[in-house]
Amino acid sequence: MSLRERFYSILIVSATDSFTSAFADLLPETRYYPVHSVTSVSAAKQTLAEKTFDFVIINAPLHDDVGIRFAIDTCTTKLSVVLLLVKSDIHADIHDKVAEYGVFTLPKPISKLTILHALDWMESARERLRQLEKKSLSIEEKMVEIRLVNKAKWLLISELSMSEPDAHHYIEKQAMNRCIAKRTIAEEIIKTYS
Repeated sequence: MSLRERFYSILIVSATDSFTSAFADLLPETRYYPVHSVTSVSAAKQTLAEKTFDFVIINAPLHDDVGIRFAIDTCTTKLSVVLLLVKSDIHADIHDKVAEYGVFTLPKPISKLTILHALDWMESARERLRQLEKKSLSIEEKMVEIRLVNKAKWLLISELSMSEPDAHHYIEKQAMNRCIAKRTIAEEIIKTYS
């Protein structure tokens, strides 16, 4: 799927309806969908507990919090790209606090062109997170396979009195001969001897 065919879901966290409306009006539905909005950090936390979003846009300050801790927590615990919008006079200080956690920041007021550029940067960051997520999943799958093969080897050792190298060779040979994954062979062995 090309980048232009992708959809990005967005959570807008803003105390002001005027910002939410203006921001949402910039977003074509053919690219950004669904767009959900809340007015407080507590509502945003609840929403994120129920659903994941590609982007979280925080228009600070909010009714119940400034939003800095929420931005950091979201970046470190979710696979969302976070943009924190703060007043220009405190932007440099806030940026220094949140940049190391991966939070993007922009000073307010913001032009339409700057927001559109920021969305492009956020798309790039989200795609990088997708790639890392895929790598992480493949590592986890490999770890599961290793655990299953080890369990199967120990069953062959205990049930058929094979040596560890012989059990390992048996699993590999069966997988090659039948053109299937070692994991499948291991699962069959575990099912047979458990």
